[in-house]
Amino acid sequence: MHRRNRFSHFLFMALMVSITLILACAGLYAQADTGSIQGTIKDQSGAVIPGAKVTLKNEGTNLAITMTAGGDGSYIFSPVKIGTYEVSAEAAGFAKAVQSNVALELQQQLVVDLVLKPGTVTQTVEVTAAPPALQTQNASVGQVITSREVNDLPLNGRNFTFLAQLAAGVNTPEADTRGNAASGAFSANGLRPGQNNYLLNGIDNNSNAVDFLNGTNFAVLPPLDAIQEFRVETNDYSAQFGRAGGAILNATIKSGSNSFHGDAWEYIRNDHLDAADFFVDAAGIPKGRYQQNQFGATFGGPIKKDKVFFFGDYEGLRVRQATVYGTNSVPTVDERNSNYADLSDIINLETGAADTDVLGRTAPY
Repeated sequence: MHRRNRFSHFLFMALMVSITLILACAGLYAQADTGSIQGTIKDQSGAVIPGAKVTLKNEGTNLAITMTAGGDGSYIFSPVKIGTYEVSAEAAGFAKAVQSNVALELQQQLVVDLVLKPGTVTQTVEVTAAPPALQTQNASVGQVITSREVNDLPLNGRNFTFLAQLAAGVNTPEADTRGNAASGAFSANGLRPGQNNYLLNGIDNNSNAVDFLNGTNFAVLPPLDAIQEFRVETNDYSAQFGRAGGAILNATIKSGSNSFHGDAWEYIRNDHLDAADFFVDAAGIPKGRYQQNQFGATFGGPIKKDKVFFFGDYEGLRVRQATVYGTNSVPTVDERNSNYADLSDIINLETGAADTDVLGRTAPY
């Protein structure tokens, strides 16, 4: 009985420890698809203003959160979804200060310092110029490719991962049997494409199996028009990412806002628009059939303004291509009738030396 009670006590303690660890780790998930906005509230003389009320408002959705600056006048909002924000601060005896057009990029730690001027709380001093985007909070090396570059730069096949080669230290990989060079894979810091880490909305997007069919290192490729932006980090990235020996490609999908937005597209390629191959044309052989249609749409907006939003996307690909099947794709009549001993109709015997195998079949050197 004593042994049973001791075992029950041990089991109870192990269960409690497990539950405690699970609850403690619930808030430790990496916020890889967000950023942070921080700064200090000061007066015109440069002295900090403790206890100021600081508000962060998303200009696209009007969602706002408020906090109180610390005793040293500092504040920090983290994690924050990428987008354009308005930061405001107010304190007793000072006019309200507002900084608009604060564009937060992926994984950016943006500093927005506000200066309060003496005045009444009904007065507002608004700054519309964007704050400096100089990154001084960490030493990571990388580049953000925004939706403008994604939409404006030409991409055959509409694969956004090809744009990763715009970042410093990134190059196209050497072609291999997996077809990586044709699938948008890239080499960073001289390492193999398989040593990169792909993330989508902060979630692991790596192909864990060797994909010989598609030759890809990533698992999911969203439509080009659904990409808000992505960041390629090549050095000194945070330990929260892990895995990568080369670079980290962290992409994020667009989201809904208070206004409806979307687009539709179709890209067409076919044999009527393509020039004939020189040698095929010289031989008088007509072009083979080729029709490719890549089409889709995105759409987002509010379900309830300032509260709930949605965004969706779809892309389809249809390819119809003529394929030549030669007569040597199936056994010939002579082969079948001779139990595959007579290969004379498929071997073009050449004059000169020849060799005969143990079955009496002759083939040229």
